[in-house]
Amino acid sequence: MDDDAVFTLTAEESAQTRSVADGLTGIPARKVDEPTWVDACRTASTALPRRLRVRLREFRRDPGQYGALLIRNLPGAADRPTPNEPGSVERDATVGAAVISLVSMQLGEVIAYRNEKSGALVQNVVPVPGQETQQSNAGSAPLEMHVENAFHPRRPDYVGLMCVRADHERVAGLQLACVRRAVHVLPDEIRAVLAEARFTTQAPPSFGRPDDAAPLHAVLTGEPTDPDVQVDFHATYGHDTDAKNALELLRDAVVSIAETLLLTPGDLAIVDNRVTLHGRTLFTPRYDGLDRWLYRTFVHLDHRRSRPMRELDGHVLA
Repeated sequence: MDDDAVFTLTAEESAQTRSVADGLTGIPARKVDEPTWVDACRTASTALPRRLRVRLREFRRDPGQYGALLIRNLPGAADRPTPNEPGSVERDATVGAAVISLVSMQLGEVIAYRNEKSGALVQNVVPVPGQETQQSNAGSAPLEMHVENAFHPRRPDYVGLMCVRADHERVAGLQLACVRRAVHVLPDEIRAVLAEARFTTQAPPSFGRPDDAAPLHAVLTGEPTDPDVQVDFHATYGHDTDAKNALELLRDAVVSIAETLLLTPGDLAIVDNRVTLHGRTLFTPRYDGLDRWLYRTFVHLDHRRSRPMRELDGHVLA
């Protein structure tokens, strides 16, 4: 990634961020999902270092050609063994959970989905025994490039992925590919097919929607030269020969421009989920308490649009 897509806190800025996060760890009942904690986090986010807040506002205005921002030197490294149970989440207001929430709140509102990770606002991305080959955050096999929750009508606008602990061999890579760069290598006729409602994306079983109920959608929408993208190469299918071919060519283009980031503790990747796909390279977990561990958040820019899906104006979409 270019230097423009990387933001490194100074030692003083990192200490300031730690101080703000420490203040949130002491708020009763010290639970990330409590409405009072979320409200306090929103307010506290304005006390983050000014230079960081300015850069986040710039990214919100224009995510650039990478559609992602890598923030480095944040506090919040692991202070206990990596969890490995299915559906692992971070309910307690740890320093790391506070940090990723603070940064996320400077972009929009943190949200979650009731059918995913039990609706937790801060989720653990960790390998789970027996799920190595799954195309999910619990796997350790290569993860296909995708936008988060591509099947959902209210997908996250941003995904935050913060490294709490790196994998043993330091080979687990976060792969990123921005459609802004990929689309220009595609012929006009292929882009035209991708802009038509000739595709469906299967929801995971946890969301309880039969495959035949998935609506047809376009993969590329909006301005043709700067489109949004809706695709998961593991779960999106073309409904005719031309659509299937166009999807395969898009996948080739995405793979050709993908970049791999080896995150280290204190790194937070903010991914613009409207224009950038992400995936993961292969790694080998040991299940010894020192495996790769990321925190994950989802962010909506326009909280009002999902109001019919949120009970009591909360942050979890039903």
